[in-house]
Amino acid sequence: MSLNKENRQRLLDLAKTSIVHGLQAGRPLTINLDDYPPELTEPRATFVTLQTNDQLRGCIGMLEAVRPLVEDIAENAFSAAFKDPRFPPLDASELSDLEIHLSILTPAEPVLFSSEQDLVSQLQPGIDGLILQEGYRRGTFLPSVWESLPEPKQFLRHLKQKAGLPPDYWSDNIRIFRYHAEIID
Repeated sequence: MSLNKENRQRLLDLAKTSIVHGLQAGRPLTINLDDYPPELTEPRATFVTLQTNDQLRGCIGMLEAVRPLVEDIAENAFSAAFKDPRFPPLDASELSDLEIHLSILTPAEPVLFSSEQDLVSQLQPGIDGLILQEGYRRGTFLPSVWESLPEPKQFLRHLKQKAGLPPDYWSDNIRIFRYHAEIID
């Protein structure tokens, strides 16, 4: 589902408003679903990525659609700004340099493969987002991560590390799921 330009802008504005509201009130913006068209209130999984001067400043999201799109954007924007454990909470002085990137995910589907080489050959750089699961370990990379890791083998090695596994780890129990994302920035 591709959103029109007006609704894409509404979501970007909503993310920024939720962050500003967070600075003032210490919590995400409360959403009234009646204020939005039906396509913006359908359950969707999203990630909100914040950058300052082309450097990551926060990234939080959901891999499964558990709440309406506008609520997910408002909650994830707030969380990316104030609750990403890798960064201190956003300060008001950072707001003017903040870049907001939204990723609206398609439902994840399992990837079937017979070996690590088979999996690597099926990856679509720049298109696929991946979820790697091995036991209780799990990690994901959005499709935008291909910009910094363009080689499928390297992409997979770094995803294993993100999931807490050694980069050369392999097991027949690894499960991979693929999703795509509509990027709004």
